[in-house]
Amino acid sequence: MIIRHHVLAADADLQIRLGAVVRACRHRLGITQEELAWRANIHRTYLADIERGKRNVTLRTMANLAKTLQITVGHMFAHITAPSGTAPRVILELVPDEVRDILLVEHHAVAAAETARAFKRARLANPIKIVRDGEAGLNYLFGTGRYGRRKQVLPQLILLVPDLPRMSGSEFLRRVKADERTRDIPVVLLTVSHRRRH
Repeated sequence: MIIRHHVLAADADLQIRLGAVVRACRHRLGITQEELAWRANIHRTYLADIERGKRNVTLRTMANLAKTLQITVGHMFAHITAPSGTAPRVILELVPDEVRDILLVEHHAVAAAETARAFKRARLANPIKIVRDGEAGLNYLFGTGRYGRRKQVLPQLILLVPDLPRMSGSEFLRRVKADERTRDIPVVLLTVSHRRRH
């Protein structure tokens, strides 16, 4: 019960942070809630709930909001997951960011393809790079192994499935956050409950 309460509190905190980012970007653009809702093709009351931190949002909604607010999804995630106390300062510094890869670390081919399709439907500009396990993910990030000749450009965002073969998602995350080259890349853990239904 304590763990569930902790997860719910963390979700609520992310919702509040997302609302703050959306509100700050909207103010930076000088547009009303009605205007943003119309441009992002979402209902105004739904947007009001997002800005109040009272809504879970889909990836498609986040993509629509990011595009309308003239930032990338990766940039949005970076500000949502910023350490406590830094978010207000960081939000004020929001500027359009270059579009870089999103690294998806996912060993189920069907789930990886579904995620890639969802990004395509959402019309994200970020290319999706899919690797099947944590070791391949680290090789991609650090330009080692089969990625030794890859140009060293860090991804804008990492989407990570916790139950990986060969190296757990938590070990992969620990190594990413322990290295000064990669510790600032936002990492989003994907839940796996929906993937076993098909």
